[in-house]
Amino acid sequence: MAASQGKAGRADEAFDLTLIAPPAEPSRGRSLTFSIVAADPERGDVGVAVASKFIAVGSVVPWARAGVGAVATQAWANVKLGPLILYLLENRYSPRRAAELALASDPRRDERQVGVVSSRGEAYAFTGPKCMPYAGHVVGDGFSVQGNILAGEEVIEAMARAFENTKGELVDRLLAALEAGDRAGGDRRGRQSAAIVVMRPCGGYGGCEEGVDRYVDLRVDDHPDPVRELRRLFEIWELTILEREDPSDVYDLAQVAGVVQEALRRLGFYRGSVTGRLDEETLRALEAWMGYNNFENKMRRDGRIWGSVYRFLVKQAGLQA
Repeated sequence: MAASQGKAGRADEAFDLTLIAPPAEPSRGRSLTFSIVAADPERGDVGVAVASKFIAVGSVVPWARAGVGAVATQAWANVKLGPLILYLLENRYSPRRAAELALASDPRRDERQVGVVSSRGEAYAFTGPKCMPYAGHVVGDGFSVQGNILAGEEVIEAMARAFENTKGELVDRLLAALEAGDRAGGDRRGRQSAAIVVMRPCGGYGGCEEGVDRYVDLRVDDHPDPVRELRRLFEIWELTILEREDPSDVYDLAQVAGVVQEALRRLGFYRGSVTGRLDEETLRALEAWMGYNNFENKMRRDGRIWGSVYRFLVKQAGLQA
């Protein structure tokens, strides 16, 4: 978890920040959070995960742009810093220099906290000396973890370890880090909201045909256990939108026909007898249920069902897999 600050990508002596944004105005409230910004240069992913005892933290802290980078702006948050730092990253400034330039014109910089990562994996964080304790950050290879008004330093340390030790896509590692921070104590005032944003070139709904980069964008605005709720929402998002199934995680419908029939019967999609035999009526009922739940992209025509879909069906019906 050694710090990695990056190098400036170009000269900046003549750069006029007033052309981008006016001087910062007083912020409206503290975004008291723990967050992580990170990049996966191989897949092209950049993202932010954040949780807080603050309403709708996803509307304040996370900023990301595919091919550019990601920013978390928090503490006494100046939301102008998000788009400004992304602009500077896009113009080839390093995360460190982009943050320094953006904060230079901010009269309340000592109360700000930012985490920045470029799409290349360079990372930097700034914690103002007037941020409320515990406040701090950890910068590592391709990520930065930061937080303020935390239960202690162990929160950001746990997040950094979880991110480094978790395998999978960036979204999996971000969620693991957020959950680790929550378990370690998180915001010392309690829980309220959480969010995750991951951008990937052409990774959004509709892919390159639609030109959308928003791979994951989920928010829990007000909930007693927002990080757990964020995980639940992601599991539904993954099942509905993402196409990253494990090819070995499939069930032969003929082998589980009885369970499928009973589940569909309980949910009102199957009106036949529970025979345990796979027939056209069962297949039609299964297709209707999948369409009702927007799982069209997980439909198969080979007599099999994805394990994730099967488990969701069984759970929704209140059965044991």
